[in-house]
Formats: sequence, structure tokens, C-alpha cells
Amino acid sequence: MAEVLVYVDHVDGAVRKPTLELLTLARRLGDPVAVALGAGAADTAAKLAEHGAVKVLTADAPEFADYLVVPKVDALQAAYESVSPVAVLVPSSAEGKEIAARLAVRIGSGLITDAIDLTADDKGPVATQSVFAAAYTTNSRVTKGTPVITVKPNAAPVEPAAAAGTVEALSVPFGEAATGTKVVGRTPRESTGRPELTEAAIVVSGGRGVNGAENFAIIEALADSLGAAVGASRAAVDAGWYPHSNQVGQTGKSVSPQLYIASGISGAIQHRAGMQTSKTIVAINKDAEAPIFDLVDYGVVGDLFQVVPQLTEAIKARKG
Repeated sequence: MAEVLVYVDHVDGAVRKPTLELLTLARRLGDPVAVALGAGAADTAAKLAEHGAVKVLTADAPEFADYLVVPKVDALQAAYESVSPVAVLVPSSAEGKEIAARLAVRIGSGLITDAIDLTADDKGPVATQSVFAAAYTTNSRVTKGTPVITVKPNAAPVEPAAAAGTVEALSVPFGEAATGTKVVGRTPRESTGRPELTEAAIVVSGGRGVNGAENFAIIEALADSLGAAVGASRAAVDAGWYPHSNQVGQTGKSVSPQLYIASGISGAIQHRAGMQTSKTIVAINKDAEAPIFDLVDYGVVGDLFQVVPQLTEAIKARKG
């Protein structure tokens, strides 16, 4: 069967959920071959095998930690030349999209970014995308070379499927450009205990209607009762009420959770572009004419300062 390269996103051997989703999608196209790089790469094998990887190519070298992006592109290119896959799948993070784009240029292939689904026909992989601020859904295919495709988190369920997961060392010849941009320092991000925004199954976001940084505590309380991530609209972020890293929207992060709760967000196109592919959308807004209500599954017309705390208490009561 044809092989499909899957770039592994992991932290010291702990495989992140978007990679497991990629393995599920890769099995529709062929046999997944995972590429794990950096510290702990070999430790990913068991988890990857549980989710369908027939082979795990691993490499560890100082270049992966000490320099930006290019060493990883060198490694993925080496894997591509070794395997000759029918497609290359990469998580659709900021780094993932840069790696995918650089690889596509090197191998002379077409690139598709931010896919939300993958299928295959007799002509090869077909990617589904949500485009033009999620106003349209398109099906696309690469017409030149091996498709390089980045896939958004939460695009597919994680479906375990045991496979061999044979570990093989990947020999990586680093090019001159690999050491062009050096990492000179790192600052650990303060942990909130909440899931990563782009990977979360549930996201609770606040907007202009929250009316102040101090009031985001009620958004956080609802999120914590649900085990959710916290998001914010551009208006709330620009006002300094919440960090830019939590912005959901066209100029922020795109999310596609199972449940998205928008509180005090009017629903401008800038915000909708970042969350419109969510599976179930709930909006709380005192303006019955707010554009957000045009796309919701459930809408509550009311004051968020009354509705959100009541919702939080109801959830806590149900959880016992």
C-alpha cells in the first residue's frame, strides 16, 4: 500500500493530539509513516503505533533545538526522499505551515493549508477547506508533485488502530541554511492549567460585552467548569483585557472545537473567520440583532453578567 508521511508534533516524546488526528486521516490515503524529530523522538513510537503508524522515522540532533524551522525541513525532505510518499501531512500550526511551505518549494509540489477534512479518489488526495472567512467550503487537489497538506486541529476524531510502529533512524544531511537563525533564549510560558486554545474540545470566548479585564474572571470560571480553553475577540484583546495569544479570529487563532461559547461577542466577520467551523456554537448577547446569532446553533438573548454565572453554577451542580 502507498505510504503517507506524517510530521509528528510532540514535546519531549509526548505526542500532541493534532498528530493523532493526522494519523487517522492518513489511513484514508495509505499507510502512515511518522517522522519524529528532536529530544524524545524515539519515545513517541508506542503512541504512534497505537494510532496506525506502520513505521516511525526518528532523528535527534542539536540543530532541531538550537535553530529555527530549517533543520526540520531538512529532515522532512530526507524522509520524503527515503519514502516517496503519496502525500505529506503536517499539523496546521504556525510552525507547521512554514515547514510545509518550505518543503513544497523544495520538492516542487503543490501546497494546501488549513484543510478540515481529507478523502481520496483514483486521482489522489482531496482536501476540504473552509475559505473566505468560512463563507464557502471547497474541495481541492494538488495538480503537481506530491501533495503537501496542513490540517487544522480538531478536523478529525482520534481513532486508534494498532500498527507495527517499527522505529528506524533517519539520516539527515543539514544544509548551509539550517544554522541561519539561532535560538538565543527561551522563556517558559506560564501554565494556566487549561487546554491549548487551538486543540481544545471546548472554547469559551469573551468579547467587547465583557467590558473590562477584571470581568474576564466570569468567562474563565465558565471555561474551568467545562474543562475548556479561554478565547477572546479582537476588540477585547485590543483593549488590553486579555492576552493576544488568546485571540480568536482572522488575525488571531483559528479554532474548530466541538463546542464554542461566545459571550458578549457581536460576531464581526473578523471573529467569525476564526471559529465558524466549530461543531456546535452557542452565543450569549443582550443584542438580539447581533450578527453572531446568524450562525449559532443555540442563542441566548440576555445579559452575560447574569447568564454566564448561572450557567457556570448549573454546570457545577450537574457535575456534583
